[in-house]
Amino acid sequence: LILIGGFVQILAGFLAFRKYDHLGGAAFLTFSALWSSYGATRIISAAYTSWQNLTLASANARKSEGFTAGSVAFLVLNTFLIILASSFNVVLLFMTLAMELLIICFLLFTVENLPWPFEIVMLSIFGIICFYGTTASLANNMFGKDLIMMGPPLFVVESSKEDHDDPPPCICPKSHCTSGLRTIADLLNTGAVCGVPTDTVYALAASCKHPQAIEKVYRIKDRPQEKPICIFISNLDQLRAAAPPISPLLWDFMENVYPGGIGCIIKKGEWLKKLGVGAGYSRVGTQDSIMIRVPDLTVLVHLIDMTGPLAITSANPSGEVDSTHHDMVISRLGHKLEGVLCDGESDEVVASTVVNCTKIDESGITIVREGCIPAGKVMQIFEKVKNR
Repeated sequence: LILIGGFVQILAGFLAFRKYDHLGGAAFLTFSALWSSYGATRIISAAYTSWQNLTLASANARKSEGFTAGSVAFLVLNTFLIILASSFNVVLLFMTLAMELLIICFLLFTVENLPWPFEIVMLSIFGIICFYGTTASLANNMFGKDLIMMGPPLFVVESSKEDHDDPPPCICPKSHCTSGLRTIADLLNTGAVCGVPTDTVYALAASCKHPQAIEKVYRIKDRPQEKPICIFISNLDQLRAAAPPISPLLWDFMENVYPGGIGCIIKKGEWLKKLGVGAGYSRVGTQDSIMIRVPDLTVLVHLIDMTGPLAITSANPSGEVDSTHHDMVISRLGHKLEGVLCDGESDEVVASTVVNCTKIDESGITIVREGCIPAGKVMQIFEKVKNR
């Protein structure tokens, strides 16, 4: 049970670090190291005692002074962990307290004075708490939400006033405020690069009217120049108004996937300038094609209506994991951005699915990147549209 608890704490610590919860991750890994080392010591000690009983046939061979001393040291150290656990949640506190009583059981065992009913009760309680804590820790850390109650902390260590007064590295308005949306729109319209929420993960946005802003996106992400940047529009009517040479099959397909987490790569042309791309025409897409997406997020749609088409790419250093919260964008890239529109946790943990539609009438579509929408579902939509 102790080794299982230690392994679970390793997983919880890893997930906490992936969520940029460094304090929680350090605490989980500390618990894991101590519990795992103690569990390994207990197993080794039991094996050594059994070997002594077989070879020496001595009743006193079960006593291990080194093990007893180690248990006492762990007992003292674990009292500090009780204080640490009480600052996280009730479940972790109870688990640590049960661990403390379990160590006392092992101490009594070494002096052959352990009542078996007491040991059975303590192991049962510890097992139940471990099972509940394991399920709750993994579920809550994997999904980033309090799906299973862990209880409130008994005390909270508050940061100093100076920490609260530290200004963010860039302008960070709230997405639910009209003034915040207008602030980001004004920044984008003047050629700034900002972090924005999407219906998948957070993204970096630049106005298509400012090619220098799109160039800045490449520098901020350290993105290779050969990787194209897509554009976001607010609705399909904008695309119709630009009158691109699109076949009826492609129109039907777009009507079935927009708005949502699917981006369509289509042939590039002068019609993009009618769409409002402007001076950034040569900096979005490739020489022959462009990926266009209509997001299914009201806040972003309103922002695009205020700025025109936006050049969009994920808000993370090139090659690293996507940002799923505005805090991740601020901590990773905030010092390089003019603003971040704060909208909390993203709806998805992976980016959009990209579909190549440039030869949709000749050979159908191809999946360039599978994202939040499964490739099988995309192909089902296409086949349904094609058959109709």
